[in-house]
Amino acid sequence: MIRGIRGATTVTSNSEVEILNRTEELIREMIQENSVEPADIASMIISVTDDINAVFPAKALRGIVGFTFVPVMCAREIPVPGSLHLCIRIMMTVNTTVAPHEVKHIYQYDAISLRPDLKLTN
Repeated sequence: MIRGIRGATTVTSNSEVEILNRTEELIREMIQENSVEPADIASMIISVTDDINAVFPAKALRGIVGFTFVPVMCAREIPVPGSLHLCIRIMMTVNTTVAPHEVKHIYQYDAISLRPDLKLTN
């Protein structure tokens, strides 16, 4: 069965170091909380708001063992007026046997406001 795991985080500035650190932190929590191995991941889409352009967040995966062959693409979010700024979102598509309600979606920092109806972290 293929399922999507959602995640989002925010940064305080358009800084390469912070973007990479927060992206890696989010990915590590998504895989840990959902017991995902890199080989289980079919693909990942990482999107950013218009105010993030210092680095491709996908670069953060290079520091995680096993992610060499995980297909990843970065994209821009639609700039909806009044939406959350400095936000990184991830859609991780995985092969799993868990039911949809058992998937643990991860929202960190100011991104917690995006989905207050889901179990949240940080």
